[in-house]
Amino acid sequence: MRSIICVVGCIAALVSTPLGVRTAIAAGPQASAKPSDSTLDTRIATRIHKDASLKKDDIKWDVSNGVVTLTGTVANNAQRSRAGALAHVKGVTRVENQLVVSNQAQGTKGTLERKYDQGVEKTKDAASKAGEKTKEGLGKAADATKEGASAAIDKTKAGVKKVGSELTDAWILGAVKTHFVGEDALKGSDINVDVDKHVVTLRGTVPTSAGRARAIELAKMTDGVDRVVDMLTIAPKK
Repeated sequence: MRSIICVVGCIAALVSTPLGVRTAIAAGPQASAKPSDSTLDTRIATRIHKDASLKKDDIKWDVSNGVVTLTGTVANNAQRSRAGALAHVKGVTRVENQLVVSNQAQGTKGTLERKYDQGVEKTKDAASKAGEKTKEGLGKAADATKEGASAAIDKTKAGVKKVGSELTDAWILGAVKTHFVGEDALKGSDINVDVDKHVVTLRGTVPTSAGRARAIELAKMTDGVDRVVDMLTIAPKK
């Protein structure tokens, strides 16, 4: 008799349990939160900047609610597809590839947006003028021009030398975000970076005052940055 009463009691307790509670128990733990747009933006910047085949192209991106929109120009369809694949990082729901394939999309000398041909022409002009000022004649000046052009090509591929007056806002934006990647002092931060006429504006949150100071320092040390506007707040990441 006691066994029957116990079984009946258990069934009654199960029936009386609210449906929502039983559903929650069955459903198990919720899925982890999606990364923020700022985090996705930083991941995309890191992948594109590390890809040698895209360093000479004019590529911009915007992240909104997990959707990435690519704009700008590339030299061929292969680069367009490559950029789209790199932008599809973990957490991105969709990539709107609006990149335009243009024969005018040339490379840069160590930046994303300085045209490669213009850089080579400037190198040739500078070498030619230097040759005119020497006593070795136009023949040696021509050799110097070739050497200068070759050096410019090598620096373009390596992305080594950057002249401040020729750095663009887009390049600075990507460089600042790249500096932030993997920085211990910025773990748990949610920072948005804007660049306008070489002026960097930092918005968002950092967990500590040390993290805030480090973010400002990294932005200031980036090539081409004239000024940093600090609008960061110290707060835990939402």
